[in-house]
Amino acid sequence: MTFSLRSRQVYLPGGPRAATVTVHDGRIAAVAGYDEDVAGPVTDLSGLSLLPGLVDTHVHVNEPGRTEWEGFATATRAAAAGGITSIVDMPLNSLPPTTSVAALREKQAAARGRCHVDVGFWGGAVPGNTADLRPLHEAGVFGFKSFLVDSGVPEFPPLDRAGLAAAFAAVDALFVLHAEDPCGLLAPDASRAYADFLASRPPAAEVSAVEMALATAAEAGARVHILHLSAADALPALRGSRATAETCPHYLVFNAAEVPDGATEFKCCPPIRDAGNRDRLWAGLADGTISIVVSDHSPSTPQLKRRDTGDFAAAWGGIASLQLGLPAVWTAARERGFTLADVVRWMASGPADLVGLRRKGRIAPGADADLVAFDPDGAFVVDPAALHHRHPVTPYAGRALTGVVHTTWLRGVPTDGEPNGEFLLR
Repeated sequence: MTFSLRSRQVYLPGGPRAATVTVHDGRIAAVAGYDEDVAGPVTDLSGLSLLPGLVDTHVHVNEPGRTEWEGFATATRAAAAGGITSIVDMPLNSLPPTTSVAALREKQAAARGRCHVDVGFWGGAVPGNTADLRPLHEAGVFGFKSFLVDSGVPEFPPLDRAGLAAAFAAVDALFVLHAEDPCGLLAPDASRAYADFLASRPPAAEVSAVEMALATAAEAGARVHILHLSAADALPALRGSRATAETCPHYLVFNAAEVPDGATEFKCCPPIRDAGNRDRLWAGLADGTISIVVSDHSPSTPQLKRRDTGDFAAAWGGIASLQLGLPAVWTAARERGFTLADVVRWMASGPADLVGLRRKGRIAPGADADLVAFDPDGAFVVDPAALHHRHPVTPYAGRALTGVVHTTWLRGVPTDGEPNGEFLLR
């Protein structure tokens, strides 16, 4: 099948320009001038921009085992609706966690035929599974997720410094780390006050864990990526290291002062911090210390979010935002003087490069025809009932956002039909 898409704003690796993109058999065959004659039928996108499909390397799908929290069908439908064409699934909170090849095969069996976007997988590095790491890597996982603090689920315990060093020694792979120091955390009391929860996970706990991880990686010559950076105080340590780092839409959009007491839909770990901290995270994006923005989509049932009591101490910590990440980040970015090209770098090519997906996250000949028709000026108010993830619980409810996804193509096929996602392997 051959067809072409024409737009005045095609977001190419060299920046946006008027162009015509020709797709043949699921790949980008050519990028021509806007007025050039091209093969196949041509669709003019009029005032819409054409973006590469976004890549989200931090998604908790939770299937098998906790499919009542989410699942491949619902998560990938939400991703596609948000302009995301590739995700990499975290090794928890599924049962079993992806800490062995057998567990990976169970997860792939659960996902097969249900995915509306392409899906890859992280492995997990936990105490006692160093012998499983190399086989998992050879089976195609993109690297290994570890917690340096309690993960919230008993089947995925954290690594201490010695365990992290042993994991680094077991396999030459990318390690992606939840970096909080358990010694720096406080046990939160039952409370509806967001300030109480925030105080229980201070920035110093993130800084300490980041510094430990960077030092351990430097000693081992290991590759490390810091997940969901929340505390801007850790940026100086990252600037002096070889590690990479990400942050998430909720840390860039919200600030602690606007979180109502009892509003547990805002709870995540590490937490949403103050406005000054948020400004410094944006500065970290501007200078490249933070290289990507991904969702950390971590849903649960409404019951686990304890919306009945509003108790932050008891509520599950995680924000579901796959469908809303692009407009949320774009809304905040444009207000700060960033461009849509910056957002594409943070949310498409950057995450693709992190995990080595050379055919993803860019509009270039030979790349997969993962494309998004996007209205950067369209506005909407978030209606939870319009979201595709399994449970309509979101801190974005009622928030006005700018940027509307009109069509998402996965390898040249619109994603609003039957699931046609494929597995991605390292």
